[in-house]
Amino acid sequence: MCWVYYPDGACVVGEVNEEGEMTGKAVAYVYPDGRTALYGSFVDGELIEARLATLTTQENSRPHFTVDPDSPIYCYDKSTSSCIAGHKLLPDPYESQRVYVGQSLISGAGEGLFAQTEAEANTVMAFYNGVRITHTEVDSRDWSMNGNTISLDEDTVIDVPAPFNMTENYCGSLGHKANHSFSPNCKYDQYVHPRFGQIKCIRTIRAVEKDEELTVAYGYDHEPSGKSGPEAPEWYTKQFLEFQQRESGKGADETC
Repeated sequence: MCWVYYPDGACVVGEVNEEGEMTGKAVAYVYPDGRTALYGSFVDGELIEARLATLTTQENSRPHFTVDPDSPIYCYDKSTSSCIAGHKLLPDPYESQRVYVGQSLISGAGEGLFAQTEAEANTVMAFYNGVRITHTEVDSRDWSMNGNTISLDEDTVIDVPAPFNMTENYCGSLGHKANHSFSPNCKYDQYVHPRFGQIKCIRTIRAVEKDEELTVAYGYDHEPSGKSGPEAPEWYTKQFLEFQQRESGKGADETC
C-alpha cells in the first residue's frame, strides 16, 4: 500500500504492482480535505475511470472508502488548445462543496465566486481549468479577449474563452469566476488535478466566512512599460488608482 502526496495537499493511494506503479482498479485520488475521493481505475497514478467516494477510516495505513454507486464517472480530461474538456458540464465534487457562483458585490464585476461554507486559511476552494494557449497568443490579442486568462508556467496560459465563461456552457471548474481585489482573501496556486492535470487552484490566504466573496490579486503590471502602454486593462488601472487613494486617505486619517 502506497501513499503519494502532492505539494498541493492531495494524494493518490493504492497498492503498487510489480513494477512499482500505482496501477489497478482499487486506487483512489484523495482531495486536500482528506475525505473526498475518486475511487476506481488508475494507471501509474493517472485517473482512468472512477466514482465519487469518501475516505472513512484508516487501519495500519490501509484506507477504507465508501463509494457512491450513483456517482457519475470521472475520467482524465486534460484540455488542449481547442478543447476545454470532454465533459464540460460535469462539476468537480470537491469544488461543489466549497464554492458557488453569484452576483458579485464588486461594482461592475458581473458574476463572482462565493464560499459555500466557512474555511480556514490555506484551504483549496476552487480550480482554474481552461484551454491551453501560448503567452505569445495572449499578448498579441486585445485585452477584451483576455478576461479569463492566467499564466500556468513560462510556456502555457490557461484561458476560459466565450462561450465557456458562462456556467451553462462550462462548469467543470469555477476558479475563473473569482474577481480581482488589491486586498484579496485568496491566491492562485499550482495544483495537480486528477481530471485536468497541471492547472491552478484558488487557495485562501486567511479564514473566510460562509457566503463571503472570494477574491484574488490578478497581478497585472499596471505601470507603463513603454510605447505600448500599461500591461493591464483599463478597469484594472482605474481600480488601482482608487485603491491608492483609499490607502492614502487611511494614512492621512491615522496621522490626524
